Amino acid sequence: MRNLAKQYVILCLFVMLTSLMSVTKVMAGDLQLPQQVIQSVSEKLQQRLQDKSFTKDFAQVTQFVNDIIAPHTDFDIIAPLVLGKHWKTATTNEQERFKHEFQTLLIRVYSRAFVEYNDWSIRFIPLELPNDAKKVIVKTEVTQPSQPLVHVDYRMFLSKGEWKVYDIMIEGVSLVTNYRSTFDNEIQTKGSLNAVIDMLVKRNAEALKAKAS
Repeated sequence: MRNLAKQYVILCLFVMLTSLMSVTKVMAGDLQLPQQVIQSVSEKLQQRLQDKSFTKDFAQVTQFVNDIIAPHTDFDIIAPLVLGKHWKTATTNEQERFKHEFQTLLIRVYSRAFVEYNDWSIRFIPLELPNDAKKVIVKTEVTQPSQPLVHVDYRMFLSKGEWKVYDIMIEGVSLVTNYRSTFDNEIQTKGSLNAVIDMLVKRNAEALKAKAS
């Protein structure tokens, strides 16, 4: 898929900067609730990574990552944002298929990077959260030995009392915006959203099969 390599780099950065890093030790009381969500997910994934026998089973890793990430990520919001104008013209079946395959794509690539990267540290930027806030941007700074500091921001919203991520910006680059551009180009090239979904289905199946072999 055109620009897929670029998307992979961005997503790998996201993974390295959020889940496989050593979270700077802070008291939970020092963090606002949205920040605590990011911290909790990061710590759970990092702890599991230490089991090398676990990471050898890619299917197991993928399922684990999905179980940890999905409750804190709203794909009902992300999928329409990624498809943009194409979401409104898509059939209900196309919307559901795309949402499923896009989530599979993200979790698959996420899991791949989950196995390959570690040794990052994160610092949460102080956050002022009004009592009536419905949306927030959690700002962090991420470092790795001998590497420059990277700014990673999480766009989150409040849904039924829970803070969920709907976009990640790495040095100002939005994951959602990048994928929106990629899929818009692919839909124009292939002629239909359904053709792009079929391509996603094929690529996801091939990637998971390759990892399982």
